[in-house]
Formats: sequence, structure tokens, C-alpha cells
Amino acid sequence: MSLLPYIEVATGEKPGASVIWLHGLGADGHDFEPIVPELKLAKEHAVRFIFPHAPKIPVTINGGMVMPAWYDILDMNINRKVDSEQLQASADAVIALVEQELARGIPSEQIFLAGFSQGGAVAYQAALSYDKPLGGLLTMSTYLATADTLELHPQNKNTPVMVMHGTEDPVVPEQLGLAAISFLQKHDYSHQYKTYRMPHSVCAEQISDISKWLQPKLK
Repeated sequence: MSLLPYIEVATGEKPGASVIWLHGLGADGHDFEPIVPELKLAKEHAVRFIFPHAPKIPVTINGGMVMPAWYDILDMNINRKVDSEQLQASADAVIALVEQELARGIPSEQIFLAGFSQGGAVAYQAALSYDKPLGGLLTMSTYLATADTLELHPQNKNTPVMVMHGTEDPVVPEQLGLAAISFLQKHDYSHQYKTYRMPHSVCAEQISDISKWLQPKLK
């Protein structure tokens, strides 16, 4: 498998941790690139950020328009019908990036997956099914699209999960974020849930909270 194209940003020399961060539908890896300096990470813990670009595919809910997408969305009702094979292929592509970071000397416990919207659905799939322990999973304004088929791996049973959602999100209603929380609770995952008075977006308070969540986990 050839690796996804991506943007790489390091906060210092010789990174000891990596964050693989997935964008949402119609965006690309540049979408979250500006967030790195906003996290104000401590200089003594250099981190390598990987921002992959999703492939361009036709998206059914957008009239078949070709755009960057991790998978096709076939129906926008509350239960969202998605192309699960494409979602799995994207998760496999993310795992390939994880394996690259392992080969570059980053221990799996210092590799973090993050995703916004569609990217969050892929991050859930990749992280919770991966066969090595990860440092953490951050999901933002997203949903667990593969709850009925996800094969959980015990290696990530103790991976901390941070779920963030906007209370005024018209694209991915908070109900879907809460459904993911119910799944995590049912399967005894360590998780946190934070909401923000915002639509389908990211806010300054949230960026501060991401920093507070990530920094103590860096070694």
C-alpha cells in the first residue's frame, strides 16, 4: 500500500511523539495545520504532526461531486448510511501511517490519532481496532459510523479517548456524539466528553482543552 500524501509539521528536533490528524469532508490536510502553534506545546516534548490528504472521490450526498473524502456518504439521515468498505480502506491507510511512525522510532504509546467529522469516524475505526496500544484518540464533531461492525482490539482497551462536540452542530448533531459515548461506556473505555457552544467547527476554548489533554500524555 502506498502511503497517503500528507503534510508534516514538527514542533522541535527529534520528535518523541506523533499525532496523525484527519480532516473532514471536502477539506484537506492543510485544514488543521494552523492549529499546531495554537496548542502551545512544551518545547521539551517535540511532536511530529501528520496531516494526511483524503483521496478525491464522488460523494453521493453532494450530488456525486468529486471532492476529498475518506468515504462516501450515501444518506444524511440521523443514522447515516456510509460506504463501510471505503471507510475501512481509509482506516487501513491511517494504520499504514502509524506503522511508518513506528519505523521512525516513535513508540506506539506515543502515537495519537485525531479526527474531525468524517476524519473522526475513520480515527475511531483505526484506533479501536489497532493491534498495538496507542497514546490516545481525539474525536471532534463526529460519529461512530462502524459501531455495529467494529472489531475492538484489547491492545487499545486502555487508550484514553477524548470526544468533543458542538451543541449547535447542524451537520453532525450532538446526538451522534452521545451515541459514540454510549458505545465507549458500554465497552468500558476510558473517555472524556466535552461540549462547546458552537456549530460544526472548532473554537479557541476547544484548542486550549486539546492542549491540556495532550500535553500530560507526552513523554
